[in-house]
This record gives sequence, structure tokens and C-alpha cells, in this order.
Amino acid sequence: MSRIGNSPVSIPEGVTVTVKDNTVTVKGKLGELQQEFSDIDIRLEENEVILERNTDKKNIKSKHGLYRALINNMVEGVSKGFTKELELVGVGYRATNQGQKLDIAIGFSHNIVMELAPEVKIETVSEKGKNPIIKLSSFDKQLVSQVAAKIRSYRKPEPYKGKGIKYVGEYIRRKAGKSA
Repeated sequence: MSRIGNSPVSIPEGVTVTVKDNTVTVKGKLGELQQEFSDIDIRLEENEVILERNTDKKNIKSKHGLYRALINNMVEGVSKGFTKELELVGVGYRATNQGQKLDIAIGFSHNIVMELAPEVKIETVSEKGKNPIIKLSSFDKQLVSQVAAKIRSYRKPEPYKGKGIKYVGEYIRRKAGKSA
């Protein structure tokens, strides 16, 4: 029995949800998201979205909670939005942006220039004496997380000195290194 799948998704004011065939469309002040679902019955009641499964097959039971979480993220995204913050730890590591182009210098012989999707808003913060921070925000949780993971993959934090690109608030497990 899926506890997550059984709880309804409440729809806040200013957000409209439409269900047509197996496609759920969510519109809000920040944007519009659309997702296609299968095997689960989705219906609207007043200010709630309710998901029900018609069989207890393992495959369908596993999708029940997933679909509820995806719809909840869509509703939350178009009403509040999602942000991810990345921190560049290392001497000489820099990040700048011009429009949707992100330019990061992270110790390679060349800078890495990334063109980001128009749905993702980017902001770089560089203060003297502090590590540069890249702020990504969007109404699509999947997209903003994927972009953040791609940026982080260029230089993951290493366990000895902690240098690299990490999420703000992420704990890096450190190793002792050589002992004399």
C-alpha cells in the first residue's frame, strides 16, 4: 500500500490543473508543465488531485507514489519554483554568466562555456574572500536538477582538500591523506 500515492495533491490558488486522457497539464504564474501518465486513474475533486490504481500489480504499485510525487512537483514548481545553488571551492575557480551562457574556470586549460535552457534562470555571485556561487532557478524541478548535476559533473568535490563544484550545504566526507 503506497502511503505517498494515497495522499491527495492539494492545488493552491492561482494554479489550474487539467486532466485529458492520460495527460496532466499544470498552469501557474511561473509557467506551464505537461506530463503523460499511464496505468493510474487521475481525477480532480475541488482543489485536489487524487490518484487511484485499479490493480495491485507490482509495476503499477511502484508507479502510484511516483506519479503522485511528479504531479506534486509540477504544482509546486508553477506556484513557487525550485532553486539549486552550486559553490565553486578552489583557488582561481570563477563563474560568470552573460544571459543564458555560463562560463566557468575550474582549473582546466580552457574555460567551460555552457548554454542553458531558456526555462532555467541563472545568476552568479562572486564576493571577495568567498567562494563563487551559481544560482539556478526554474519551475521544472527535473530540468533544474539535471542542469545542476551536469555543472557539478565537470569537477566533483574531491575528498582530500574538498576542491570542486558542490551543492551549497552539501557535506563532503574528508580523508586524512598521507601520514608521515
